[in-house]
Amino acid sequence: MEETSGSKKLQYGDIVELTIESTGSEGKSIARLDGLVVFVEGAVAGDVVKAKIGKSKKKFAEAKVVEVIKPSPQRIEPHCKYFGTCGGCKWQHVEYNAQLAFKHQQVVDALERIGGFKGLNILPIVGSEDVFYYRNKLEFSFSEKPWLTEKDMELHKEENVPNLALGFHVPQRWDKVLDIDECFLQSELSTGILNAVRKFALDNKIPAFEPETETGYFRNLVIREGKNSGDVMVNIVSFEDSPEVMEKLSAELQKQFPEITTIINNVTKRKSQVAVGEYEKVYYGTGIIHDKLGRYNFQISANSFFQTNTKQAEKLYSIAKEFAELKPTDVVYDLYCGTGSIGIYISDSVQQVVGIELVESSIQNAKKNADLNGIENCEFIAGDLKDRLTKDVAWKEQFAHPNVIIVDPPRSGMHPKAVEELGKMQVPTIVYVSCNPATLARDLQLLSPFGYVIEKVQPVDMFPHTYHIECVAKVVLK
Repeated sequence: MEETSGSKKLQYGDIVELTIESTGSEGKSIARLDGLVVFVEGAVAGDVVKAKIGKSKKKFAEAKVVEVIKPSPQRIEPHCKYFGTCGGCKWQHVEYNAQLAFKHQQVVDALERIGGFKGLNILPIVGSEDVFYYRNKLEFSFSEKPWLTEKDMELHKEENVPNLALGFHVPQRWDKVLDIDECFLQSELSTGILNAVRKFALDNKIPAFEPETETGYFRNLVIREGKNSGDVMVNIVSFEDSPEVMEKLSAELQKQFPEITTIINNVTKRKSQVAVGEYEKVYYGTGIIHDKLGRYNFQISANSFFQTNTKQAEKLYSIAKEFAELKPTDVVYDLYCGTGSIGIYISDSVQQVVGIELVESSIQNAKKNADLNGIENCEFIAGDLKDRLTKDVAWKEQFAHPNVIIVDPPRSGMHPKAVEELGKMQVPTIVYVSCNPATLARDLQLLSPFGYVIEKVQPVDMFPHTYHIECVAKVVLK
């Protein structure tokens, strides 16, 4: 290894011993070696490990654990046999209370380092009641190229391995799929359906879609469950429209799993890996499922958005409603309203809700959900938020000036022009629901010059065993 700045420069493939000091953004464990920061995959704060260097730069290096010399007290045995190969649940080896502590610190760090805020009232994190089987939607991928672990290759070296996999893409390899026969994210029923669909494809010699040759049939299996209603949707995404295949598969699934309430087929010729069809056909049931948040019913189609962790979504919305301190005379703007879930959830406490969302199909779903619940004080408008707030202001004449604004943007946060217009509106209370502490910190910092201060922040864990964390921030005019 060559010398640099008085210390040895790490090279690709070097094996080094590291003491893990902390957990940083995006769940990366942090160690230091001769003053160089090393981000370590597969480690836990408190571990002493041997790690293999993968990337080495002047200011940092990246490594992966090859041996745990001394385990951290926070390290536990992963629940899933695919841990470490599958791209999901990357923190299964971390005790759950430690996960929550890391996530809480992630929020603190983002607001202090990116936003420049000090001494904030960041409340104790709200953990998930269920740490397994908490998701209401799971998307599996088909491939003719199974990803084989070293153990798989040893077990199958004298056997013919089926050239069809159904499971999850391994990290950074969208051409390979890890074939799985169990998953602890959704339900035991979901696992049963997964295995039945794979068996059907193999028994009937129906191939997976291959993007390179644009041949094959199966692309995705998407399962949605109404955690409060018991409804179950099976959505087969395919490259071709084959009623013969779908009718046979539908009949077999209904026979094996009477819990299924609807089966549909989304068909797309696109090369894109997104599990959305250009059109869909219903083979069993109504093509939709329903679920509840609080006392409200929501209609969920194959491609509509619905919060993935139902129980935690109820907690998240309850906190947002509490932070807003709503009154019967209030007019609330629900920005980035999606399918209207937050607006509908608070509708019984206010005079009017005005929701704005870019995606037209989401607005149509929001209107249907309002009608489903007999709600008449919610208006949903399609359009780009930055344009609606800054250019196209005619719609504002239809509604009273808001007393409260609730924003729930995507991970990228709000457009700077939208934040600026939000500040100019001088609404007394803004409740910001965020799935990314970094963009939350950035946007709240942009609001500060308009006289807004952060009253409190509530982290909420929606996704156990991942580094993702949601927050609700209450922001008020001075």
